[in-house]
Amino acid sequence: MFLCYNLFQEEQLMAVIAVPRPLREKLGEEGTDALVALINEAGENNKKSVIEMVEERFERRLAEEIGKFRAEVAGEIGKLRTEMAEGMSKLRVEMANLRANLIQWMFVFWIGQIGIFTGILFAFFRK
Repeated sequence: MFLCYNLFQEEQLMAVIAVPRPLREKLGEEGTDALVALINEAGENNKKSVIEMVEERFERRLAEEIGKFRAEVAGEIGKLRTEMAEGMSKLRVEMANLRANLIQWMFVFWIGQIGIFTGILFAFFRK
């Protein structure tokens, strides 16, 4: 028959270890308990080392991805600034052209007003 051990460590249920009867009889109760404790300790150490290794890989990968993301964002910001500068220069040219066109039409309007006013004056003083 097998004797099963449930071991609780850090409030987590550990794996059930079944120690065969011949081994249990050879080792005795203290020896069996020590063997089970040794196996559990080795499992914990193994689990900790795997977690540490995975953490290191994750941190390295995260740093790489953050670096790539930062470079991509910096490139996109540079493109955006270039596009905005081009757009602003086009807008300035368009505003300058519109201003020149407005001044031209103002000149035509005032020349027309002076012509009409002069005509009214000539008509008024002729009579």
